[in-house]
Amino acid sequence: MQDISLALPQFFVGIGGILLVGAAVDFIGRRSIFPRVTLLLVMGILIGDRGLAIIPPLLTENFELAANIALMVVGFLLGAQFELQALKLSSKDILWISIIAALFTLLFVSFGLLFTHLDFALIILLASIASATAPAPIVDIILEKQKPSIFSSLLLKIVALDDIWALLLFSIGLATMTMFYREGSGLDALFHASYHLLGALLLGTLIGIPAAYLTGRIRPGQPTLVEALGLVFTCGGLANWLDVSFLIAVMTMGAMITNMATHHEYPFHEIENIEWPFMVIFFVLAGASLDVSALKDVTWVAVIYVAFRSVGKYLGAWLGAKISGAPKVVRNWIGLAMLPQAGVEIGMALIAANQFAEYAQTILSLVISSTIFFELIGPILTRIAIGKADNALEPPK
Repeated sequence: MQDISLALPQFFVGIGGILLVGAAVDFIGRRSIFPRVTLLLVMGILIGDRGLAIIPPLLTENFELAANIALMVVGFLLGAQFELQALKLSSKDILWISIIAALFTLLFVSFGLLFTHLDFALIILLASIASATAPAPIVDIILEKQKPSIFSSLLLKIVALDDIWALLLFSIGLATMTMFYREGSGLDALFHASYHLLGALLLGTLIGIPAAYLTGRIRPGQPTLVEALGLVFTCGGLANWLDVSFLIAVMTMGAMITNMATHHEYPFHEIENIEWPFMVIFFVLAGASLDVSALKDVTWVAVIYVAFRSVGKYLGAWLGAKISGAPKVVRNWIGLAMLPQAGVEIGMALIAANQFAEYAQTILSLVISSTIFFELIGPILTRIAIGKADNALEPPK
């Protein structure tokens, strides 16, 4: 372990440098076609261990902590999208698009990977991981615009629900793997995965209900930053301690507060004001942690995975929008906006790799290599889709 007298200065200089990089990227991102998150990931790759190696090891070694903090904030903001009054107007679109996009991704990736050397149960597990969409880059792209549009508000609700379906599909995939490769049934794996999801929903509810009534009293109508962060970190920390999904837990808590706190003007304003610094640290360290060399081990399998995930996500979202009667512009662009992948997917891959050590290298190499593509290219496509849809739904005056 590094001497504390050396580690602390390196830590603070590293954090300061990353935040200054974020300021520069913010300036460039607002004046170019490239989303801020893609630029931050590229910067992380350049200055990380596999590039110039100028990020202090203390930061890269603690990437998981930074990732968890950023995703807790993102989950809390996503919870705001589950406002019952707004959901009543678009619930049919949200359900159909999120469910069919997840299922089509599972089916298309499964079909594509059948042409590889991978075992069938492993294919099902990887396909279930592919069904999830990364919320963090999408949230940031939308917050760049200051105020969510009709299309981006719908997209946020779909992405929030999408991860719930992905966790359910992952539970089934994990149980399938267990039945194929472990003695006995996969009921234990299914029970654990169900606990991971349902426990998170219960925890978020138990914290969210009293928080809805108690917050926003110090400064009437508006929770303070201390209250907001206290709730996010308490809920996320308890979720990690109880081994349930912290993302779903804080999202549920946020949904409870936004629907039950009638005395609040807007309970998420303070969190939004500090969201960007967390995202800067998260995406730069994510880029620094990506092992680009993983691509060479699974190149052609990764190409199939990326291609069939993209087609499945796009066609599934298109069909879901068609069935729900969503406007044509939503059908055409919603699937393209849902391509980013990371965070939750890597978490699922780590769980699977931990339980099936013999497949760990294949699972991690494939998911990490596809993440490189979807995190670099996906946000660009998301920004294009949002821009095109906004122009059609809300033409400039």
